[in-house]
Amino acid sequence: MQTLEQLRNGELKGAVSLKLSEGLSQFPNEIFDLADTLEKLDLSCNKLSELPADFGRLKKLKILFCSENLFTVLPEVLADCPLLDIVGFKSNIIEKVPAKALNTNIRWLILTNNKIIELPTQIGNCSRMQKLMLAGNKLKELPAELSNCNNLSLLRIAANQLSQLPKWLLNMPKLSWLAFSGNSFNIKPKINTIPLIHHEQLEMSHQLGEGASGIISKANWRVNDQRKEVAIKIFKGAVTSDGLPEDEMLTYIAAGSHHGLVKLLGQVSAHPEGKQGLVMELISHRFFNLGNPPNFVSCTRDVFDESMRLSVQQVIKIATTIASLAAQLHEKGVMHGDLYAHNILIDEDGNTLFGDFGAACFYDKIDEELSKALERIEVSAYGYLLDDLLTLCEKTVKDQPLLKLKSLRDACIGSDVKARPEFRFIANEMLKL
Repeated sequence: MQTLEQLRNGELKGAVSLKLSEGLSQFPNEIFDLADTLEKLDLSCNKLSELPADFGRLKKLKILFCSENLFTVLPEVLADCPLLDIVGFKSNIIEKVPAKALNTNIRWLILTNNKIIELPTQIGNCSRMQKLMLAGNKLKELPAELSNCNNLSLLRIAANQLSQLPKWLLNMPKLSWLAFSGNSFNIKPKINTIPLIHHEQLEMSHQLGEGASGIISKANWRVNDQRKEVAIKIFKGAVTSDGLPEDEMLTYIAAGSHHGLVKLLGQVSAHPEGKQGLVMELISHRFFNLGNPPNFVSCTRDVFDESMRLSVQQVIKIATTIASLAAQLHEKGVMHGDLYAHNILIDEDGNTLFGDFGAACFYDKIDEELSKALERIEVSAYGYLLDDLLTLCEKTVKDQPLLKLKSLRDACIGSDVKARPEFRFIANEMLKL
Protein backbone atom coordinates (compact mmCIF):
# COMPACT_ATOMS: atom_id res chain seq x y z
CA MET A 1 0.00 0.00 0.00
CA GLN A 2 1.28 3.45 -0.87
CA THR A 3 0.60 6.79 0.80
CA LEU A 4 -0.91 10.08 -0.31
CA GLU A 5 2.30 11.78 0.76
CA GLN A 6 4.34 9.59 -1.57
CA LEU A 7 1.93 10.41 -4.38
CA ARG A 8 2.16 14.15 -3.77
CA ASN A 9 5.95 14.04 -3.53
CA GLY A 10 6.19 12.43 -6.95
CA GLU A 11 7.68 9.24 -5.54
CA LEU A 12 5.15 7.09 -7.39
CA LYS A 13 5.76 8.48 -10.86
CA GLY A 14 5.31 5.76 -13.48
CA ALA A 15 3.36 3.48 -11.14
CA VAL A 16 1.18 0.82 -12.77
CA SER A 17 -0.69 0.02 -9.55
CA LEU A 18 -1.83 2.32 -6.75
CA LYS A 19 -3.55 1.53 -3.45
CA LEU A 20 -4.57 4.31 -1.05
CA SER A 21 -6.52 3.81 2.16
CA GLU A 22 -6.30 6.86 4.41
CA GLY A 23 -9.89 7.79 5.20
CA LEU A 24 -10.10 9.86 2.02
CA SER A 25 -13.32 11.83 1.54
CA GLN A 26 -12.27 13.32 -1.79
CA PHE A 27 -10.57 11.82 -4.83
CA PRO A 28 -6.91 12.97 -4.85
CA ASN A 29 -6.31 14.81 -8.12
CA GLU A 30 -2.66 13.86 -7.94
CA ILE A 31 -3.72 10.41 -9.17
CA PHE A 32 -4.09 11.95 -12.62
CA ASP A 33 -0.29 12.46 -12.64
CA LEU A 34 -0.13 8.69 -13.17
CA ALA A 35 -2.58 8.67 -16.10
CA ASP A 36 0.06 7.56 -18.61
CA THR A 37 0.86 4.36 -16.70
CA LEU A 38 -1.83 3.53 -14.10
CA GLU A 39 -3.64 0.23 -14.77
CA LYS A 40 -4.89 -0.74 -11.31
CA LEU A 41 -6.39 1.64 -8.74
CA ASP A 42 -7.56 0.49 -5.30
CA LEU A 43 -9.32 3.12 -3.19
CA SER A 44 -11.07 0.69 -0.86
CA CYS A 45 -11.68 1.47 2.83
CA ASN A 46 -12.03 5.21 2.49
CA LYS A 47 -14.96 7.66 2.77
CA LEU A 48 -15.46 8.46 -0.90
CA SER A 49 -18.93 9.08 -2.31
CA GLU A 50 -18.10 10.17 -5.86
CA LEU A 51 -15.45 10.14 -8.55
CA PRO A 52 -14.38 13.27 -10.45
CA ALA A 53 -16.15 14.20 -13.71
CA ASP A 54 -12.87 13.85 -15.62
CA PHE A 55 -12.14 10.36 -14.24
CA GLY A 56 -11.89 9.17 -17.86
CA ARG A 57 -8.45 10.78 -18.06
CA LEU A 58 -7.21 7.47 -16.66
CA LYS A 59 -7.24 5.96 -20.16
CA LYS A 60 -5.06 2.98 -19.26
CA LEU A 61 -7.02 1.97 -16.17
CA LYS A 62 -8.06 -1.69 -16.26
CA ILE A 63 -8.91 -2.48 -12.63
CA LEU A 64 -10.76 -0.28 -10.12
CA PHE A 65 -11.65 -1.21 -6.53
CA CYS A 66 -13.70 1.16 -4.37
CA SER A 67 -15.02 -1.26 -1.78
CA GLU A 68 -16.07 -0.10 1.71
CA ASN A 69 -16.73 3.52 0.83
CA LEU A 70 -19.86 5.69 0.88
CA PHE A 71 -21.04 5.59 -2.74
CA THR A 72 -24.83 5.69 -3.13
CA VAL A 73 -24.75 5.64 -6.94
CA LEU A 74 -22.47 3.64 -9.21
CA PRO A 75 -20.48 6.43 -10.92
CA GLU A 76 -21.40 7.12 -14.55
CA VAL A 77 -17.82 8.20 -15.27
CA LEU A 78 -16.82 4.52 -15.26
CA ALA A 79 -17.99 4.47 -18.86
CA ASP A 80 -15.27 6.95 -19.80
CA CYS A 81 -12.40 4.50 -19.20
CA PRO A 82 -12.05 2.51 -22.44
CA LEU A 83 -9.94 -0.34 -21.01
CA LEU A 84 -11.80 -0.83 -17.73
CA ASP A 85 -12.03 -4.59 -17.23
CA ILE A 86 -12.70 -5.22 -13.51
CA VAL A 87 -14.82 -3.00 -11.24
CA GLY A 88 -15.45 -3.57 -7.53
CA PHE A 89 -17.79 -1.51 -5.32
CA LYS A 90 -18.44 -4.07 -2.59
CA SER A 91 -19.92 -2.92 0.74
CA ASN A 92 -20.94 0.60 -0.13
CA ILE A 93 -24.51 1.94 0.18
CA ILE A 94 -25.28 1.92 -3.53
CA GLU A 95 -28.98 2.13 -4.34
CA LYS A 96 -28.85 3.10 -8.00
CA VAL A 97 -26.97 1.68 -10.97
CA PRO A 98 -27.33 4.14 -13.88
CA ALA A 99 -27.33 2.64 -17.35
CA LYS A 100 -24.38 4.79 -18.36
CA ALA A 101 -22.24 3.46 -15.50
CA LEU A 102 -22.21 0.01 -17.11
CA ASN A 103 -19.05 0.24 -19.16
CA THR A 104 -19.58 -2.34 -21.92
CA ASN A 105 -15.92 -3.40 -21.69
CA ILE A 106 -16.33 -4.73 -18.14
CA ARG A 107 -15.59 -8.42 -17.68
CA TRP A 108 -15.96 -8.66 -13.90
CA LEU A 109 -18.38 -6.52 -11.85
CA ILE A 110 -18.57 -6.71 -8.04
CA LEU A 111 -21.53 -5.00 -6.35
CA THR A 112 -21.85 -7.30 -3.33
CA ASN A 113 -23.45 -6.01 -0.12
CA ASN A 114 -25.14 -2.82 -1.26
CA LYS A 115 -28.79 -1.67 -1.42
CA ILE A 116 -29.49 -2.09 -5.12
CA ILE A 117 -33.18 -2.53 -5.93
CA GLU A 118 -32.97 -2.96 -9.70
CA LEU A 119 -30.52 -3.20 -12.56
CA PRO A 120 -30.90 -1.33 -15.85
CA THR A 121 -31.80 -3.31 -18.95
CA GLN A 122 -28.61 -2.00 -20.56
CA ILE A 123 -26.64 -4.57 -18.58
CA GLY A 124 -27.42 -6.81 -21.52
CA ASN A 125 -24.96 -4.74 -23.58
CA CYS A 126 -22.04 -5.92 -21.44
CA SER A 127 -21.15 -8.69 -23.87
CA ARG A 128 -17.72 -9.34 -22.28
CA MET A 129 -19.18 -9.92 -18.79
CA GLN A 130 -17.94 -13.19 -17.33
CA LYS A 131 -18.37 -12.67 -13.58
CA LEU A 132 -21.20 -10.75 -11.88
CA MET A 133 -21.34 -10.48 -8.08
CA LEU A 134 -24.67 -9.20 -6.73
CA ALA A 135 -25.13 -11.00 -3.39
CA GLY A 136 -26.51 -9.03 -0.46
CA ASN A 137 -28.67 -6.47 -2.27
CA LYS A 138 -32.43 -5.83 -2.57
CA LEU A 139 -33.05 -7.07 -6.09
CA LYS A 140 -36.61 -8.26 -6.69
CA GLU A 141 -35.96 -9.39 -10.26
CA LEU A 142 -33.22 -9.62 -12.85
CA PRO A 143 -33.61 -7.87 -16.22
CA ALA A 144 -34.25 -10.39 -18.99
CA GLU A 145 -31.67 -8.54 -21.08
CA LEU A 146 -28.98 -10.10 -18.89
CA SER A 147 -29.57 -13.22 -20.98
CA ASN A 148 -27.73 -11.43 -23.81
CA CYS A 149 -24.49 -11.70 -21.82
CA ASN A 150 -23.50 -14.95 -23.47
CA ASN A 151 -20.07 -15.02 -21.82
CA LEU A 152 -21.46 -14.89 -18.27
CA SER A 153 -19.92 -17.82 -16.40
CA LEU A 154 -20.27 -16.96 -12.71
CA LEU A 155 -23.29 -15.28 -11.12
CA ARG A 156 -23.85 -14.56 -7.43
CA ILE A 157 -27.39 -13.42 -6.56
CA ALA A 158 -27.72 -14.80 -3.00
CA ALA A 159 -29.35 -12.79 -0.20
CA ASN A 160 -31.60 -10.66 -2.39
CA GLN A 161 -35.41 -10.47 -2.64
CA LEU A 162 -35.94 -12.43 -5.85
CA SER A 163 -39.34 -14.11 -6.04
CA GLN A 164 -38.20 -16.65 -8.62
CA LEU A 165 -35.21 -17.88 -10.55
CA PRO A 166 -35.69 -16.68 -14.15
CA LYS A 167 -36.09 -19.51 -16.65
CA TRP A 168 -33.91 -17.76 -19.21
CA LEU A 169 -31.06 -17.93 -16.69
CA LEU A 170 -31.15 -21.72 -16.81
CA ASN A 171 -30.27 -21.79 -20.52
CA MET A 172 -27.34 -19.37 -20.57
CA PRO A 173 -24.63 -21.18 -22.59
CA LYS A 174 -21.59 -20.55 -20.38
CA LEU A 175 -23.13 -20.19 -16.91
CA SER A 176 -21.29 -22.68 -14.70
CA TRP A 177 -21.10 -21.26 -11.17
CA LEU A 178 -24.39 -20.03 -9.74
CA ALA A 179 -25.30 -19.11 -6.12
CA PHE A 180 -28.85 -18.06 -5.22
CA SER A 181 -29.52 -18.88 -1.56
CA GLY A 182 -31.34 -16.45 0.72
CA ASN A 183 -34.07 -15.31 -1.70
CA SER A 184 -37.82 -15.49 -1.22
CA PHE A 185 -38.17 -18.46 -3.59
CA ASN A 186 -35.64 -20.58 -1.70
CA ILE A 187 -36.69 -23.69 0.17
CA LYS A 188 -35.28 -24.96 3.45
CA PRO A 189 -35.89 -28.71 3.47
CA LYS A 190 -35.93 -30.73 6.63
CA ILE A 191 -32.51 -32.25 7.11
CA ASN A 192 -31.17 -34.87 9.46
CA THR A 193 -29.74 -33.49 12.67
CA ILE A 194 -26.17 -34.14 13.71
CA PRO A 195 -24.83 -34.38 17.28
CA LEU A 196 -24.51 -31.18 19.28
CA ILE A 197 -21.08 -30.60 20.80
CA HIS A 198 -20.97 -28.13 23.67
CA HIS A 199 -18.48 -25.35 23.18
CA GLU A 200 -16.89 -26.08 26.57
CA GLN A 201 -15.88 -29.54 25.34
CA LEU A 202 -13.68 -27.92 22.70
CA GLU A 203 -10.23 -26.61 23.59
CA MET A 204 -9.09 -24.29 20.82
CA SER A 205 -5.51 -24.73 19.67
CA HIS A 206 -4.61 -22.47 16.75
CA GLN A 207 -6.12 -21.05 13.58
CA LEU A 208 -5.76 -23.16 10.46
CA GLY A 209 -7.35 -20.81 7.98
CA GLU A 210 -9.91 -18.10 7.37
CA GLY A 211 -12.43 -17.67 4.58
CA ALA A 212 -15.17 -15.21 3.75
CA SER A 213 -17.71 -17.05 5.90
CA GLY A 214 -15.73 -18.18 8.90
CA ILE A 215 -12.56 -19.17 10.73
CA ILE A 216 -11.24 -22.74 10.87
CA SER A 217 -9.20 -23.73 13.92
CA LYS A 218 -7.59 -26.84 15.29
CA ALA A 219 -9.00 -28.00 18.62
CA ASN A 220 -9.10 -30.82 21.11
CA TRP A 221 -12.50 -32.37 21.70
CA ARG A 222 -12.90 -33.84 25.17
CA VAL A 223 -15.09 -36.94 25.14
CA ASN A 224 -15.31 -39.13 28.24
CA ASP A 225 -11.84 -38.22 29.52
CA GLN A 226 -10.37 -38.73 26.07
CA ARG A 227 -9.14 -36.09 23.64
CA LYS A 228 -9.58 -36.11 19.90
CA GLU A 229 -7.94 -33.63 17.54
CA VAL A 230 -10.57 -31.98 15.35
CA ALA A 231 -11.13 -28.96 13.14
CA ILE A 232 -13.78 -26.36 13.98
CA LYS A 233 -15.34 -23.82 11.67
CA ILE A 234 -17.00 -20.89 13.44
CA PHE A 235 -19.19 -18.86 11.09
CA LYS A 236 -18.96 -15.08 11.10
CA GLY A 237 -22.67 -14.66 10.45
CA ALA A 238 -22.52 -11.96 7.76
CA VAL A 239 -23.45 -12.31 4.10
CA THR A 240 -20.46 -13.14 1.91
CA SER A 241 -19.82 -12.69 -1.80
CA ASP A 242 -21.26 -16.17 -2.32
CA GLY A 243 -24.20 -16.38 0.06
CA LEU A 244 -25.35 -16.89 3.64
CA PRO A 245 -23.30 -18.80 6.24
CA GLU A 246 -26.46 -20.56 7.48
CA ASP A 247 -26.99 -22.10 4.06
CA GLU A 248 -23.35 -23.16 3.94
CA MET A 249 -23.79 -25.03 7.20
CA LEU A 250 -27.15 -26.61 6.36
CA THR A 251 -26.17 -27.77 2.86
CA TYR A 252 -22.99 -29.32 4.24
CA ILE A 253 -25.04 -31.22 6.82
CA ALA A 254 -27.58 -32.24 4.17
CA ALA A 255 -24.81 -33.53 1.90
CA GLY A 256 -24.46 -36.59 4.10
CA SER A 257 -21.58 -39.02 4.28
CA HIS A 258 -19.24 -39.48 1.30
CA HIS A 259 -15.58 -40.45 1.00
CA GLY A 260 -14.99 -37.21 -0.90
CA LEU A 261 -16.17 -35.03 2.01
CA VAL A 262 -14.44 -34.19 5.25
CA LYS A 263 -16.52 -36.04 7.86
CA LEU A 264 -18.79 -33.91 10.02
CA LEU A 265 -18.67 -34.85 13.69
CA GLY A 266 -21.17 -32.41 15.10
CA GLN A 267 -22.56 -28.92 15.42
CA VAL A 268 -21.21 -26.46 17.99
CA SER A 269 -23.72 -25.54 20.70
CA ALA A 270 -23.69 -22.86 23.41
CA HIS A 271 -21.04 -20.73 21.71
CA PRO A 272 -20.25 -17.82 24.10
CA GLU A 273 -20.96 -15.27 21.33
CA GLY A 274 -24.00 -17.12 20.04
CA LYS A 275 -22.26 -18.05 16.79
CA GLN A 276 -22.84 -21.20 14.77
CA GLY A 277 -20.15 -23.70 14.03
CA LEU A 278 -19.28 -27.19 12.80
CA VAL A 279 -16.87 -29.77 14.15
CA MET A 280 -15.07 -31.85 11.53
CA GLU A 281 -12.43 -34.51 11.35
CA LEU A 282 -8.95 -33.05 11.10
CA ILE A 283 -7.58 -33.36 7.59
CA SER A 284 -4.28 -35.21 7.29
CA HIS A 285 -1.26 -33.03 6.55
CA ARG A 286 -0.62 -35.08 3.42
CA PHE A 287 -3.46 -33.32 1.61
CA PHE A 288 -2.83 -30.16 -0.40
CA ASN A 289 -4.83 -27.79 -2.62
CA LEU A 290 -5.28 -28.96 -6.18
CA GLY A 291 -5.53 -25.42 -7.54
CA ASN A 292 -5.58 -21.74 -6.70
CA PRO A 293 -8.53 -19.32 -7.12
CA PRO A 294 -8.93 -17.37 -10.36
CA ASN A 295 -6.79 -14.27 -10.75
CA PHE A 296 -7.51 -10.98 -12.51
CA VAL A 297 -6.46 -12.40 -15.86
CA SER A 298 -8.18 -15.80 -15.71
CA CYS A 299 -11.36 -14.26 -14.18
CA THR A 300 -13.48 -17.42 -13.83
CA ARG A 301 -10.85 -20.11 -14.31
CA ASP A 302 -8.57 -21.48 -11.61
CA VAL A 303 -4.82 -21.10 -11.85
CA PHE A 304 -2.23 -23.72 -10.91
CA ASP A 305 1.31 -23.88 -9.64
CA GLU A 306 3.75 -24.31 -12.50
CA SER A 307 5.13 -27.43 -10.86
CA MET A 308 1.71 -29.13 -10.60
CA ARG A 309 1.57 -32.33 -12.64
CA LEU A 310 -0.85 -35.25 -12.34
CA SER A 311 -0.67 -38.82 -13.55
CA VAL A 312 -3.51 -40.37 -15.53
CA GLN A 313 -4.39 -42.44 -12.45
CA GLN A 314 -4.59 -39.34 -10.25
CA VAL A 315 -6.76 -37.52 -12.79
CA ILE A 316 -9.18 -40.43 -13.01
CA LYS A 317 -9.39 -40.81 -9.23
CA ILE A 318 -10.03 -37.09 -8.66
CA ALA A 319 -12.59 -36.83 -11.46
CA THR A 320 -14.38 -39.99 -10.31
CA THR A 321 -14.66 -38.82 -6.70
CA ILE A 322 -16.01 -35.39 -7.64
CA ALA A 323 -18.53 -36.84 -10.11
CA SER A 324 -19.78 -39.30 -7.50
CA LEU A 325 -20.07 -36.61 -4.84
CA ALA A 326 -21.77 -34.11 -7.18
CA ALA A 327 -24.29 -36.78 -8.13
CA GLN A 328 -25.05 -37.38 -4.45
CA LEU A 329 -25.47 -33.65 -3.78
CA HIS A 330 -27.92 -33.15 -6.64
CA GLU A 331 -29.88 -36.24 -5.65
CA LYS A 332 -30.40 -34.41 -2.34
CA GLY A 333 -31.38 -31.14 -4.02
CA VAL A 334 -28.12 -29.36 -3.24
CA MET A 335 -26.22 -27.24 -5.74
CA HIS A 336 -22.66 -26.61 -4.65
CA GLY A 337 -22.23 -23.47 -6.74
CA ASP A 338 -18.44 -23.36 -6.48
CA LEU A 339 -17.17 -26.54 -8.10
CA TYR A 340 -13.54 -25.55 -8.58
CA ALA A 341 -10.11 -27.10 -8.20
CA HIS A 342 -9.24 -24.56 -5.49
CA ASN A 343 -11.95 -26.14 -3.32
CA ILE A 344 -10.44 -29.60 -3.75
CA LEU A 345 -7.74 -31.20 -1.63
CA ILE A 346 -5.76 -34.19 -2.90
CA ASP A 347 -2.87 -36.35 -1.77
CA GLU A 348 -0.14 -38.00 -3.81
CA ASP A 349 -2.34 -41.06 -4.39
CA GLY A 350 -5.17 -38.99 -5.83
CA ASN A 351 -7.41 -39.35 -2.79
CA THR A 352 -9.77 -36.39 -2.94
CA LEU A 353 -11.67 -34.16 -0.51
CA PHE A 354 -14.12 -31.53 -1.70
CA GLY A 355 -15.23 -28.64 0.46
CA ASP A 356 -16.33 -25.01 0.89
CA PHE A 357 -20.13 -24.94 0.76
CA GLY A 358 -20.20 -21.15 0.95
CA ALA A 359 -22.08 -20.81 -2.34
CA ALA A 360 -24.28 -23.90 -1.89
CA CYS A 361 -28.06 -23.72 -2.26
CA PHE A 362 -31.07 -25.95 -1.81
CA TYR A 363 -33.50 -26.34 -4.70
CA ASP A 364 -36.84 -28.04 -5.21
CA LYS A 365 -36.34 -31.58 -6.52
CA ILE A 366 -40.06 -31.83 -7.24
CA ASP A 367 -39.67 -29.25 -10.02
CA GLU A 368 -38.07 -31.61 -12.53
CA GLU A 369 -37.34 -28.96 -15.18
CA LEU A 370 -35.59 -26.70 -12.65
CA SER A 371 -33.79 -29.62 -11.06
CA LYS A 372 -32.28 -30.87 -14.31
CA ALA A 373 -31.34 -27.38 -15.48
CA LEU A 374 -29.49 -26.52 -12.27
CA GLU A 375 -27.63 -29.81 -12.31
CA ARG A 376 -26.51 -29.25 -15.89
CA ILE A 377 -25.23 -25.77 -15.00
CA GLU A 378 -23.02 -27.44 -12.40
CA VAL A 379 -22.07 -30.13 -14.92
CA SER A 380 -20.51 -27.31 -16.95
CA ALA A 381 -18.33 -26.40 -13.95
CA TYR A 382 -17.32 -30.07 -13.74
CA GLY A 383 -16.42 -29.95 -17.44
CA TYR A 384 -14.04 -27.07 -16.81
CA LEU A 385 -12.54 -29.04 -13.92
CA LEU A 386 -11.95 -31.94 -16.32
CA ASP A 387 -10.31 -29.49 -18.71
CA ASP A 388 -7.97 -28.35 -15.93
CA LEU A 389 -7.14 -31.92 -14.94
CA LEU A 390 -6.34 -32.85 -18.53
CA THR A 391 -4.08 -29.81 -18.83
CA LEU A 392 -2.21 -30.90 -15.70
CA CYS A 393 -1.90 -34.50 -16.83
CA GLU A 394 1.72 -35.47 -17.37
CA LYS A 395 0.85 -38.02 -20.03
CA THR A 396 0.26 -36.69 -23.53
CA VAL A 397 -0.21 -39.94 -25.42
CA LYS A 398 -3.70 -40.50 -26.78
CA ASP A 399 -4.59 -43.48 -24.63
CA GLN A 400 -8.19 -44.51 -24.18
CA PRO A 401 -8.86 -43.04 -20.69
CA LEU A 402 -7.70 -39.58 -21.77
CA LEU A 403 -9.76 -39.72 -24.96
CA LYS A 404 -12.78 -40.68 -22.88
CA LEU A 405 -12.17 -37.80 -20.47
CA LYS A 406 -11.84 -35.34 -23.35
CA SER A 407 -15.11 -36.57 -24.79
CA LEU A 408 -16.83 -36.16 -21.41
CA ARG A 409 -15.35 -32.68 -21.01
CA ASP A 410 -16.71 -31.58 -24.37
CA ALA A 411 -20.17 -32.96 -23.54
CA CYS A 412 -20.19 -31.20 -20.15
CA ILE A 413 -19.33 -27.73 -21.44
CA GLY A 414 -21.50 -27.83 -24.56
CA SER A 415 -23.47 -24.63 -25.15
CA ASP A 416 -26.73 -26.59 -25.41
CA VAL A 417 -27.51 -26.93 -21.72
CA LYS A 418 -30.19 -29.61 -22.21
CA ALA A 419 -27.76 -31.85 -24.11
CA ARG A 420 -25.29 -32.08 -21.22
CA PRO A 421 -25.10 -35.38 -19.31
CA GLU A 422 -26.24 -35.71 -15.69
CA PHE A 423 -23.80 -36.40 -12.87
CA ARG A 424 -25.00 -39.95 -12.24
CA PHE A 425 -24.27 -40.82 -15.88
CA ILE A 426 -20.84 -39.17 -15.63
CA ALA A 427 -20.05 -41.03 -12.40
CA ASN A 428 -20.97 -44.35 -13.98
CA GLU A 429 -18.83 -43.59 -17.04
CA MET A 430 -15.88 -42.72 -14.80
CA LEU A 431 -16.13 -46.11 -13.11
CA LYS A 432 -15.51 -47.75 -16.49
CA LEU A 433 -12.09 -46.14 -16.90
